[in-house]
Amino acid sequence: MESIKIIIQVIIALGIFYQWKIRLKNYSIIGGGNSQNMESEFKSNGFKNSFLKILEFSKLPLGCLLIAGIWFPNLVDVSAFLIGCLMIGTIGDHLKINDPLIKSLPALIMLALSSVLIIL
Repeated sequence: MESIKIIIQVIIALGIFYQWKIRLKNYSIIGGGNSQNMESEFKSNGFKNSFLKILEFSKLPLGCLLIAGIWFPNLVDVSAFLIGCLMIGTIGDHLKINDPLIKSLPALIMLALSSVLIIL
């Protein structure tokens, strides 16, 4: 069971690192609305660039805490909970702009994985 938990922690952390370091300025089919990358997605949804930075500086450390949770398990539940809260916000944003479900799928998966981490 412990190895499953570690695998989930790594998957979530890698997903966060991919999202915020690779996809931030690159095109993705899962971007909200008709945006070309995450920066334009945030602007088209009415968010300021400062909000994008706040999320980046929130999610990246949470991903790091999940990795650190491999050695310090007491970090996992809090990190997973906070990531889950952020994913609920992401899903809400996609719903607000009437995106198709496929664009919310990554956030739904991250929310589910975060929930599993808390339950295990």
